[in-house]
Amino acid sequence: MPSITKPIVTHPSLEKNALGLNLRAYEGAMSTLCAGCGHDSVTAAIVRAAWKLSIEPHQMAKFSGIGCSSKTPTYFVSGAHGFNSAHGRMPAIATGAGAANRSLISIGISGDGDSLSIGIGQMAHAIRRNLNIVYIIENNGVYGLTKGQFSASADVGSKSKKGEANRVSPIDPVMLALSLGATFVARSFSGEKEQLVPIIEAAFKHNGLALIDVISPCVTFNDHEGSTKSYLYTRKHDFHVTDSDVVFPAEELVASISRNGHTAVTMHDGSVIHFTRTPDDYDPRDRAAVFAYLQRHQQEGKVPTGILFIDESQPDMHSVLGTTEVPLTQVPFDKLCPGKEALEKLMEEFR
Repeated sequence: MPSITKPIVTHPSLEKNALGLNLRAYEGAMSTLCAGCGHDSVTAAIVRAAWKLSIEPHQMAKFSGIGCSSKTPTYFVSGAHGFNSAHGRMPAIATGAGAANRSLISIGISGDGDSLSIGIGQMAHAIRRNLNIVYIIENNGVYGLTKGQFSASADVGSKSKKGEANRVSPIDPVMLALSLGATFVARSFSGEKEQLVPIIEAAFKHNGLALIDVISPCVTFNDHEGSTKSYLYTRKHDFHVTDSDVVFPAEELVASISRNGHTAVTMHDGSVIHFTRTPDDYDPRDRAAVFAYLQRHQQEGKVPTGILFIDESQPDMHSVLGTTEVPLTQVPFDKLCPGKEALEKLMEEFR
């Protein structure tokens, strides 16, 4: 089903940002995702963050791979540039675009399948290069586009819709990013807009790759008895699931995570997920301490959220490679192609 274009008429009373644009200017097409999908809440958070930062729509570049998550860029900032790449190849396309035009504000939307399975090598090198991009993983623990197979972030013991238990250890994108040297690592819940919006704002302002792991429940294929939704989820009670592909309307899940202790969020099926905020004395610049903190809470079955780690001292890809500050589309042809003599002179240096 194709996306539906939203009407462009807006009410004159809508609040405007510093560019004179209202929130509608940062929206995209109507979503065709399942009713109640957490990904749509992520879209709403991105729209809000881009509007609050007064990002010029034509200065934004949106990238995605393949999967339910990769449909998300269609639903925000319709005036931006966009590229929907092959499965798992979004980081390579974003790297090329960023190298060609460093003035673009890049955002990549991926999923736990797109980034932690087929695209894990691509993601790893984007982190290693510290590509200047907001990299959001919409994490639901399943391949929702192909009927709910386990993804690489599914917990051991988590059951599929047909009752099969996952026996393969999960990949935690936050722990992986920390071990690869990521300079901005965060995690949030799609239903906690009050936390997610400022995290995305901070990510846009970060100089380098900002990875945000968003726990975004799949209401169709991973919302049933025995499922843990993702690698850190804890199920608390039974729920009978029919073997059906019918998707019933569901309300968006919204919650406020308390500053102290943890918050229990009840999902559509009645199951409960526990989220925690980091304490006030938490140091997000100590990589080893953050790693230990996350491991400890993982063993307790809790999901720490917030900006978990940040390092503003590391250079981004442009600083390391010395890329041109002028977009390649604006570089004169004689500089892009200096001619045969210049090429021969360059080759002599390697003989």
